[in-house]
Amino acid sequence: MTSFTDRTKASLREALLDAAADLLPDRGHAGLRMADVAAKAGVSRQTVYNEFGNKAALTQAVALRTAAEFLDGIRQRFETADGLLAGIHHAVVYTIEHARENRLVAAALGTEAGEDLLPLLTSRGEPILTAAADLAAEQYREFEPGLSAEAAALLAETVVRLSLSHLVLPTHSATEAADSVTTVLEPVIRQFVHNGVKR
Repeated sequence: MTSFTDRTKASLREALLDAAADLLPDRGHAGLRMADVAAKAGVSRQTVYNEFGNKAALTQAVALRTAAEFLDGIRQRFETADGLLAGIHHAVVYTIEHARENRLVAAALGTEAGEDLLPLLTSRGEPILTAAADLAAEQYREFEPGLSAEAAALLAETVVRLSLSHLVLPTHSATEAADSVTTVLEPVIRQFVHNGVKR
């Protein structure tokens, strides 16, 4: 059973993350002030520093929590899919559509204030990329047990990177992007499954 202290600490952390997530889309990382996060959450500035250490860690924590929400959504899409390719298609559509609706991600992709959040999805996005790829690889092997761990990891990383690419440069609808991804991957998956090709 979780202790009262642990529950209180978790609740405080969520309140601080909520406050930061609400401020980041309009202010970006550069304009975010720990004092404003504290005021919005109704705590002292020192409390924010005690919990996260610095602003960069707070911003990263918000990004990781946002990613966790996306991963939960992707997991749900796979649970209702009738095959690996369908699962990938549903997951790509969800990722792109949900990202465009999410204030934080939309700001990172399309506003001047949120410009400095973009590296969290790209050049400094390794924790998010790794978490997404690990989840995807696990789900791919559930659908296709014939996939080696290496092949599943390669496919998963490719899907995640392609999805991020469509997010950063949105030249197609979410469905068209998913169509492109699955069209390219279908023969590769078939080869991996039937020929046991490894990375």
